[in-house]
Amino acid sequence: MNPAQDPVAPPPGAALLVVMGVTGSGKTTVGAALSQRLRVPFADADDFHSEANIAKMSDGIPLDDDDRLPWLRAIGAWLAGHAATGGVASCSALKRGYRDILREAAPTVTFVHLHGDMDAVRRRVAGRPGHFMPASLVESQFKTLEPLEPDERGIVLDFAMSVDELVDAYLTTTARTRPDPSPAGPAAPATPENRDRGAGEDAGEAGSTR
Repeated sequence: MNPAQDPVAPPPGAALLVVMGVTGSGKTTVGAALSQRLRVPFADADDFHSEANIAKMSDGIPLDDDDRLPWLRAIGAWLAGHAATGGVASCSALKRGYRDILREAAPTVTFVHLHGDMDAVRRRVAGRPGHFMPASLVESQFKTLEPLEPDERGIVLDFAMSVDELVDAYLTTTARTRPDPSPAGPAAPATPENRDRGAGEDAGEAGSTR
């Protein structure tokens, strides 16, 4: 799935979201902002990594699927525990198979994919001191990334937008895709070309993101 495709509408009820994307795309910042606007708990997937995983990434070594499996299951368990009341988690969820693991635990989850330019991500990660994910792993994350497929519930947003714009774009887009008794065409996902439709006029600039 890419920003030119129509989103799959989320089910009515409590919002259960995974904000996904490569390192440096803004998952944590946007996920926390979404949780505040939706008034649901937030979980940062980085907090679910084992010490061994963190050490491996700190050394510039990409995780393999065996490394990620217990991590994904732990995030899935958190999502399942918040399915009834709602929740937002940040998680790279780069492969379809990884998202399937999360969906198996929490079938109603919706993915918000923050997508954009690799060079922009490199600059963000290089300017983020103290984080365990080095800039050298950015390219490997883009190579691993499998975009959302048409049958996956989710939307794609351009991470070049400010945090407030991204939150407003999600809320506006999902409102348009909820069932409506009057006939209407499909809603277009948020892109730089239509981002002003849901953004507040005083939207702040995105800060340090990951």
